[in-house]
Amino acid sequence: MKRSCLVILLGSLCAVSTALATTYVRVEKDGTKTYSDRPIPGGEPVDLQPAQTYSAPNENVSPRTTSANTPAPDSNFRYDSCSVMPANDSTLMNPESVSITANTSPPLRGGDFISMTVDGQRANGSDSRSHTMAPVNRGTHVVAITVTSPAGAVLCSSTSSFHVQQPGLNSPARQPPPRPRPRG
Repeated sequence: MKRSCLVILLGSLCAVSTALATTYVRVEKDGTKTYSDRPIPGGEPVDLQPAQTYSAPNENVSPRTTSANTPAPDSNFRYDSCSVMPANDSTLMNPESVSITANTSPPLRGGDFISMTVDGQRANGSDSRSHTMAPVNRGTHVVAITVTSPAGAVLCSSTSSFHVQQPGLNSPARQPPPRPRPRG
């Protein structure tokens, strides 16, 4: 056991020393560069910058800011209702586009924020009260809205599904009128 720990320790030290090794470069007469981890005649050490990193912002930080015109937050305020148009379970026949709107009762207060998703994807813009879906694929589409306060509290939410049907060769949208039968 002690021997395996010693081997692991020596292996990790070798890996660290290799990672921290100096790199040398030599520029040849034709302009090509030769790199090495050991000093080379005519070569100079390369000053390597640390790797660029990125830290994601904290999820709890809200990008929305309140202005002087925004009313003071009321922790007890709730919307009576919020809804999405087209209405839930409605069927649309062969639309070129669908206009989706979010409504609240009472009307949206200053500073409150509506977030809309269509088929799980965020609708255009950060504050989406309306969205036009074009082109519209056949099938069922799900729209969800969430109304939040400037502090990030959810004040109301609603979901609606609508169905789009498009005619095909086997089920055309409009049948020709029946031919009159000959009399006689």
